[in-house]
Amino acid sequence: MRRLLLLSALLTGTAHAASLTVLAASSLTDAFTEIGRAFDARTGTTTTFSFAGSQALRAQLEQGVRADVYASANATQFDPLVKSGLVSAGQPFVRNRLAIIAPAGSTKVTTLADLGKGGVKLVLADRAVPVGDYSRRMLAAIDASGTYGRDFSARALKNVVSEEPNVRQVALKVSLGEADAAVVYATDVTPSLKSRVRVIALPTRFNQSARYPIGTVKGSAQPATADAFVKYVLSPAGQAILRKWGFQAP
Repeated sequence: MRRLLLLSALLTGTAHAASLTVLAASSLTDAFTEIGRAFDARTGTTTTFSFAGSQALRAQLEQGVRADVYASANATQFDPLVKSGLVSAGQPFVRNRLAIIAPAGSTKVTTLADLGKGGVKLVLADRAVPVGDYSRRMLAAIDASGTYGRDFSARALKNVVSEEPNVRQVALKVSLGEADAAVVYATDVTPSLKSRVRVIALPTRFNQSARYPIGTVKGSAQPATADAFVKYVLSPAGQAILRKWGFQAP
């Protein structure tokens, strides 16, 4: 009962101000920053975010970092934390998809097929990063189709000049002109990035659907506040903010 009363108080903004720490995948930076402002204004909470690759955040939790909520870009990094008892069983709260980007002023890569051409500088996330895993699944799907030859992924991977620890670092390489192309999430083509990159067409049959789970961290000092944050992310208001930043319903 006490837990329910506190949750009710949080949602009406009458509870004593609480501090909340949310670990979230880098691709959620813009959307969760806005969600955090809205949640704090409504509840009086002070929410602090730590954005990084989901694999890095998982490692932090396994090493004992204190936090209240964890939002991952895939189940691969989330489920082991549930199994080990560090994070509560969560649920998917949003979906994403891949996008191929190139510098706006360059014509070196104009089609998907160009990723396999010699001399192209391609940047991917490390395979342990969710978007890095999804990127390699995309390349495998292209191989399986035979559209650009069965060795397309081998040729494309040979062009990789950097493997980054999170998706925002991947996008940055292209925006700075340090790469000819990169694979990111569609949501990473933010308003601030759109003028500096071009999006290369990626057929739906090759794209990958990324499902993001969210859950509370067991041992949180603010369990009711953490629950309230997760509920806000899943609420119509939270989902509207996520859609604004290009995410899809779970």
